[in-house]
Amino acid sequence: MAYDKLEVKKSLSLDNIFELLTEWGGDPEYTEFGLLSATICHNEPGEGSRKLYYYTNSSLFQCYTGCGSFDVFELAIKVFQIQNDMEMDLNDAVRYIAVKFGITSMSGPEDEVYKTEDWKILKTYDRIQEIELKDYHVELKEYDDNILSHLNYNIALTPWLQEDITKEVLDKAMIGYFPGGDQITIPHFDGKNRFIGLRGRTMSKEEAEQYGKYRPVKCNQQLYNHPLGMNLYGYNWNKNTIKAMRKAIIFESEKSVLKYASYFGWDNNISIACCGSHISNYQIQLLLDLNVDEIIIAMDRQFKELGDEEWKHLTDNLTKIFNRYKNYTTISFIFDKEMITGYKSSPIDEGKEKFLKLFKERVTL
Repeated sequence: MAYDKLEVKKSLSLDNIFELLTEWGGDPEYTEFGLLSATICHNEPGEGSRKLYYYTNSSLFQCYTGCGSFDVFELAIKVFQIQNDMEMDLNDAVRYIAVKFGITSMSGPEDEVYKTEDWKILKTYDRIQEIELKDYHVELKEYDDNILSHLNYNIALTPWLQEDITKEVLDKAMIGYFPGGDQITIPHFDGKNRFIGLRGRTMSKEEAEQYGKYRPVKCNQQLYNHPLGMNLYGYNWNKNTIKAMRKAIIFESEKSVLKYASYFGWDNNISIACCGSHISNYQIQLLLDLNVDEIIIAMDRQFKELGDEEWKHLTDNLTKIFNRYKNYTTISFIFDKEMITGYKSSPIDEGKEKFLKLFKERVTL
C-alpha cells in the first residue's frame, strides 16, 4: 500500500511548501506567483543562487540554473540525497511529506484502501505503525555539538528570564544566543540525545514579521536544519516522565516547554513541542510508543473572536486531529474559549495559574 501522490499534493498548502523549504535551508519568501527559494535542488544550504521558483498555479518548482521543472516530491528526493546522503524513491518522498503533515490519502488493493471519506479513523494501532512509521524511519543527520559552547551569551537571554523561564531551565536546555543572526538559539536532540538541529528565535520584530519568529540557525556556512515533523522538542528529556505519568502535552513552541519546566520542575515535565501548527503522524507515534493514556493538544490561540474565520480554521484542524487519533488514545484540547490569553499566545504564556485553569478545563470532542 502507498500514499496517493496526487491526493497528497492536492492537500499541501502554500504554507506547507514554505515550511518544507525553510526546513531544507531554502530561505523562502512569498511572491506574487508563489515562492522564491535558494537552489537547494542541487546545492547545499547557503550555496548557489536564489533561482528556485514555486508556482502555485501548477504546484511545480522551476529551477532556472539547470534542474528544470519538478514537483515537491522530486525536490525531497534531491534534498535528502544532497544534505543527508540518503537514497529516497518516489514512494518514500510521498510518504515522508504525508506523514509530516498528517495527510491520509492512500492507494492500494481495494480491501486495503483507506478512501478519503473513511480516513477519519484508522482501524488498529498495529496498522498505523506498519503503514505510516515502520515503512518510513529516518535516522536524522547529526551535527557537531561543539558550536553550542560558543553560544553562551547569558545577558542576551534576559527577555526569556523576564517571562518566567528560569536560568536553571535555560542552562539545562542549553539555550544560547547567536549574535550574527540576533537569535536566541534552541538546540534540538532526538530520542537518543543526538544533536540534530539548531533553531533560532529572532529578536528582530521586523524579521519576525517578514520571515517568522523561528528559523534554522546558519553559522559558518552551516545551516543547522532538520525535518521538524520527524522529532518532538523535549522528547529526549521528558520521555521517561511522560511514560510514567502516561500523559503528554503538545505545545507549538519550544518556549512553552521551557515555561512548563520552570513552573512545574524539570523532572515533572510532560510537555513537548511539535514546532509549528501541524502535528505529524510520526510525532503522535513517538508518544504512542510511550503507552500514553492521554495526549493533550495545547495550540496557540490563533483567533481573535469566537466564531471568526480563524476560529473556524482552528476548530476544523482540532477536529481532524481528534478523528485521526481517537482510536489509539484519549485526545483532549486546551481551548481558550474565554480568551484569557492573548491573540496568538500559547496557553502557558499568561502564567502558571491561568494555565492550570485552562488545563483543568480541557475538553474532549
